[in-house]
Amino acid sequence: MNIEVLKSKIHRVKITQAELHYVGSITIDEDLMDAANFIEGEKVQIVNVNNGERLETYVIRGERGSGMVCMNGPAARKVQVGDIVIIISYASMPIEEAKQFQPTIIFPDQNNRLIY
Repeated sequence: MNIEVLKSKIHRVKITQAELHYVGSITIDEDLMDAANFIEGEKVQIVNVNNGERLETYVIRGERGSGMVCMNGPAARKVQVGDIVIIISYASMPIEEAKQFQPTIIFPDQNNRLIY
């Protein structure tokens, strides 16, 4: 039997853009993607700290070093520029493997930059 567990998380990142008239997804700075172990096209859950909204979408690679976190398409109505969100991905694995698994969690600064 497999269970879903936390794979990766960007904890408390700021929305920099909201583009309603776009195909869909969330665009994330490639530096943040790499640090959080996200890949382009990966399904993610977005939790908006400001208004409690929770939604699912997929990741699009944003310009490296830009700090961009842009909610695209209809989901843009669920955020405001400046909102703080948590971006989460999950993985399915056998229970015994899940007991040993260590998720990747990053905590960017207020400008969506990595803290080293």
